[in-house]
Amino acid sequence: MLGYTEDEVVSTDFNGEKLTSVFDAKAGIALSDTFVKLVSWYDNETGYSNKVLDLIAHISK
Repeated sequence: MLGYTEDEVVSTDFNGEKLTSVFDAKAGIALSDTFVKLVSWYDNETGYSNKVLDLIAHISK
C-alpha cells in the first residue's frame, strides 16, 4: 500500500511504518520543465515484513 503525507517529515518518522511506501508531497522538486524528482519514504524491515504477511494471508485463502 502507498501512503501520502503533506507533513514536514524526516526519515525517523517512518520507523515501524507498515505501509510499503509513503509519498512525501512536499519533498518533490522540479529539476526542469520535463523532469521531476519525487520522494517516497519507507521502513525496509517493517514494510517488507508486512507485505510477506499479506502474501501469506492471500496464499492461505
